[in-house]
Amino acid sequence: MTIAALRAGKHVYCEKPMAGAYVDAAAMLDEARRAGRKLSIQLASLFTKETKAAKRLIDAGRLGRLFHARSTGFRRRGRPFVDGYGTASFVRRQVAAGGALYDMGVYHIAQVLYLLGNPPVERISGRIYQEMAMDPARRASSGYDVEELATGFVRLAGGVSLDIIEAWAIHLNGFEGSSLVGSEGGVRLEPFSFHCTDHDMEMDAAYNLASADWRWHQLDPGQAAYDSPQHHWVAALQEQVALLPTAEVALATMLISEGIYLSDRLGREVTAEEVAAQSASTAAKV
Repeated sequence: MTIAALRAGKHVYCEKPMAGAYVDAAAMLDEARRAGRKLSIQLASLFTKETKAAKRLIDAGRLGRLFHARSTGFRRRGRPFVDGYGTASFVRRQVAAGGALYDMGVYHIAQVLYLLGNPPVERISGRIYQEMAMDPARRASSGYDVEELATGFVRLAGGVSLDIIEAWAIHLNGFEGSSLVGSEGGVRLEPFSFHCTDHDMEMDAAYNLASADWRWHQLDPGQAAYDSPQHHWVAALQEQVALLPTAEVALATMLISEGIYLSDRLGREVTAEEVAAQSASTAAKV
């Protein structure tokens, strides 16, 4: 549908995940570029106060050279349908294409990729799991065949690394929020904090993001264009702001997610080129 709309000369705003397969997501972005049309993917995590604060610190050089990031997402027992909410479509690969990675992980992985500057993906290693007990009747009626837990390790260009854990269900009481670290400092996104060494003293700092965000809006009316993916899309269509690279970030997120699936299936690390070559379309042809 996205490709058909782009070919008809329309700009397109699309839900996440970008597509059911990397090859389809790549085709969408290729068509947008060919047609000279805007394509944006709903990535709400790029517009949070935490992301904006981290971006300010990174752009100001407070973290130095970024070299590692961690993407985390946690639910204690929050699998769609089998744990009581949502429809069975969420947990069938034929419909949803993936589980926790495609439902939640896209937000967290995209958030850290954006803050890292979306460096090219080089190699991916990962495992996926479906181990925890679930209601037998819901398991049978849903055809549940996607992951409830995904883990991964990604080598990015420039010597940057990224580790991933995304859980719909796990026997733990929570994960630390996603984080990024550099040569001069680090940030944790949830809850937001900044860490550095100041005059040979380790420092952990908290910020009043609500107050800062209010002040930014008072001093710069253009901040409203970054309040949500929808606000940003409208502002970009009105040419008030340049469109953030949500499609490029979403495409890289697709590459990583599909790479984790491929790595699990093959039992080894895979290259970005292997993922692209083996990605199989799940889309209707247009």
